Amino acid sequence: MADDLNWLLRRLVEAVPDTHSALLLSVDGIPKYWYGLDIDNADRLAALAASMCSLANQVGKKFSQDGSDGVRQVITELNEIILFVTAASVGSVLAVVAAREVDAGILSYEMQRLCTQVPAVLTTPTRYAAHQANGIR
Repeated sequence: MADDLNWLLRRLVEAVPDTHSALLLSVDGIPKYWYGLDIDNADRLAALAASMCSLANQVGKKFSQDGSDGVRQVITELNEIILFVTAASVGSVLAVVAAREVDAGILSYEMQRLCTQVPAVLTTPTRYAAHQANGIR
């Protein structure tokens, strides 16, 4: 599998009509790969999507029966766009911006399909684990 996953995100955006952009980010808000965004907007969207996942995770912990419900997907509908945020793999999140006219079922399906195609590549190690491996505390 290629190190550059932008082509997977491009394929997702082009496959689903009315989809504008896609971003793969770490759970702590660092953009890894993106399509349909410039670097500044990738940074902004990464911060927002990570925050949304964190908030949804806290809701799951507080209100699920066993207190361990993980985030599957967060959908935010605005006047002109819909933002889909999905847990991609351990430590990674997939965020997609689409027009309100998008078929949400098809887009959600394609996002899940992308996440199952290359789960090992999408995994982002935590920064703490990476620092420990390098002997940094």
